[in-house]
Amino acid sequence: MPPLKSWLKIDPKSHFSIHNIPFGIISTTNAAQPRPAVAIGSYALDLHAFAHGNGFSKLSIVQPHQAVFSQPTLNAFAALGRPVHRVVREYLQSVFLENGPFPDVLQQDDQLQKAALVPLEQCKLHLPMQIGDYTDFYAGLNHAYNVGVLFRGPQNALQPNYKHLPVGYHGRASSVVVSNTPIRRPTGQILASPAAEKKEPILSPCKKLDIELELGCFVCKHSALGEPVNIHDAPEHLFGVVLMNDWSARDIQAWEYVPLGPFNSKNFGTTISPWVVLIDALEPFATTGLENDTVLLPYLNEKDRKSHYAIDLTFSLTIPSATELLFSFPQMLAHHTIGGCPFNVGDLLGSGTISGKTKAEKGALLEQTENGKTEIELEGGEKRKFLEDGDIVTLSGVCGKEDGALVGFGNCVGRIEPALQLKF
Repeated sequence: MPPLKSWLKIDPKSHFSIHNIPFGIISTTNAAQPRPAVAIGSYALDLHAFAHGNGFSKLSIVQPHQAVFSQPTLNAFAALGRPVHRVVREYLQSVFLENGPFPDVLQQDDQLQKAALVPLEQCKLHLPMQIGDYTDFYAGLNHAYNVGVLFRGPQNALQPNYKHLPVGYHGRASSVVVSNTPIRRPTGQILASPAAEKKEPILSPCKKLDIELELGCFVCKHSALGEPVNIHDAPEHLFGVVLMNDWSARDIQAWEYVPLGPFNSKNFGTTISPWVVLIDALEPFATTGLENDTVLLPYLNEKDRKSHYAIDLTFSLTIPSATELLFSFPQMLAHHTIGGCPFNVGDLLGSGTISGKTKAEKGALLEQTENGKTEIELEGGEKRKFLEDGDIVTLSGVCGKEDGALVGFGNCVGRIEPALQLKF
């Protein structure tokens, strides 16, 4: 099927093609109040202005709910459910479609174009959702194996439970930030001499600051306390996907993680991309994840394993694929709720670090440098074991190869700021 064509001029290499229509929150110099928008080519369609200008006049299902496009987050829109997300996205596609059914809505309305179409370069992008809870999983099998080999050897690389359930930990929603928010190097307890017989920590800025290349998925449907979400119903609870960098302080983590897992090593910052790519936009790229050679309990069995997506992920040092996950977001949600844990609209699930089998596909510096034993060379000749102050990390991701039909996320960017000078 040839790519859809739009009357709006869109670079064929744009990740925000008419096939995408991702949702986010923008503000501008002329209108400082954050409000919903979609990205299309090099523009944002301001959905508040679009609705105010009767842009949704041809979509009766949305007309009673147009107030959601005046909110400072996407939570109210997400709560309308996937059937509404689907028709809104398809309607907006039709509005931008060349020779489409609604040329009078925007294409022939110069006044509405002027009010609602804003160049992306003029937009300030905000956190797209109000996040109540955030859980990060560990579904990247290759990453889990590589890290296990580093610390426990190849015979015990994976814990006995690993292939039976999606392992995860409760993250800190308050430190999830949108792309381009600076990340301050954390201070915490580390071992000055890890090989010493007596383990005595010091308080120090992190010396092993790392990235983790992940995907995040937002929940759009409430589930009640004590009521698990069935694996077959779970997809209807998922709103859309973002890129995610779960920054990690490896030396703080090494000292604190026994016996209850990550704490301060993971709660100082998690960066997500600003545009939420709806699950429906990802459906054409649905595929299988890694094969699990373990028989799962029935509550995790998916009738159709095509609940992963062929997203090519990149940052300057690595090129893994999102298919390198052992468990899917529906499985993560089903497992998370099996004991009765409730979910709310806007809750965030992280995939865990995504790595392939080769060095060029490793999604964390911990793996690439073997915990600092070797250096990696950056473009320009600089070398790194872990991140230094001033380093800028950019993650990107895109589905598809065909010009004019790319479905991408924009960039997920963070710059490392020096640790605070603490006095006691």
